[in-house]
Amino acid sequence: MQPIAVYVHWPFCLKKCPYCDFNSHVRDQVDHEAWRRAFVAEIDYYARLLGPRHVTSVFFGGGTPSLMEPQTIDTILKTLGQHWTIDQHVEITLEANPTSIEAGKFQDFRAAGINRVSVGVQSLRDEQLKFLGREHSATEALKALDIAAKTFDRYSFDLIYARPGQTMEEWDKELTEALSHANGHLSLYQLTIEDGTRFKVLVEQGDLSPMDGDSAADLYEMTNDRIAAAGMPAYEISNYASHGQESRHNLTYWRYGDYVGIGPGAHGRITLPNGEKHATQTYKKPEGWLEAVAAKGHGQKSSEALSSQDQLEERLMMGLRLREGIPLSSLRANEESAAIQKNLWIASSDSPPRNDGLEMLLEAGLLAIVNNRLYVPTDKWPVLDHIIGKVLMAL
Repeated sequence: MQPIAVYVHWPFCLKKCPYCDFNSHVRDQVDHEAWRRAFVAEIDYYARLLGPRHVTSVFFGGGTPSLMEPQTIDTILKTLGQHWTIDQHVEITLEANPTSIEAGKFQDFRAAGINRVSVGVQSLRDEQLKFLGREHSATEALKALDIAAKTFDRYSFDLIYARPGQTMEEWDKELTEALSHANGHLSLYQLTIEDGTRFKVLVEQGDLSPMDGDSAADLYEMTNDRIAAAGMPAYEISNYASHGQESRHNLTYWRYGDYVGIGPGAHGRITLPNGEKHATQTYKKPEGWLEAVAAKGHGQKSSEALSSQDQLEERLMMGLRLREGIPLSSLRANEESAAIQKNLWIASSDSPPRNDGLEMLLEAGLLAIVNNRLYVPTDKWPVLDHIIGKVLMAL
């Protein structure tokens, strides 16, 4: 049976953070029973659509999924098991904020089937947590990590850096403290100003000045060196792990495997029984998604067949984020047109046709091919978006 990952989106938060552009909403009340029924209905729909599958990972994201009732987690996982086989080593991750982490509730989540948590710490400094609009303190964050460590064998946490005015020395001290609480995986993101956020408004008003690119690049390089020296090298541009502790669910995205998106605003990449690969998206507004599920048994807003060119571009955009890069063999897997074959000279043997754009990137050291894998050298990751853009232009 074809492997598949499952993403479940819980759209509710206690508060909207000023940097966040995710599909998250604040509501005074949530009808948990209605949401359980809707999640079950949408899983039923995809099971009928896709047929037998083998679930390798489940990820509860948001929003703040730790605000879900453990019964909802239990119901979703049991429903998946009724339709599809579950891998004996399945990774089941729950995103959690420190404000919603309680020892008793985490025990209930574990009993429901969660075996990995990702904690949204964001900073270990109170003044920076206030700047980021977080509801918890540094002390509460550390307590949450302690509860996670006592409850789950695997856990990770997020930090945001390259904050306005942050110095190399300050970030180095914070990293040192973070490493003392790490358990084989960290997600470290540079602060970006996204459209539709409060921070974007402040920047446009001149009330917030983001860190300049050169300073952010220096922090990024120091971060890579520092975490690698601690035994957790970057396996993706913002994710660091010791061997075997990588997020299996996120690797499905980056390796361009199939995943189904359940819940409001969830995206998916699924292969239908006829072999077509589709990009799916559900209705974004929570109430709109619930209404759609009630009306037609699912909240899917769109399902578009991806051409070979689409799949090639997406595979490159995702796979070049990884240290391991992309197997050249996978770039041949979905080729159907002569044009793609011609442009993919890197995947062919015996005197491939010229592609000046790609050759220039290789000659400049911005791309490399070793052991039949195409990748971006890690010292070039600070300009990864630029490189990927050049690769796509060359196709």
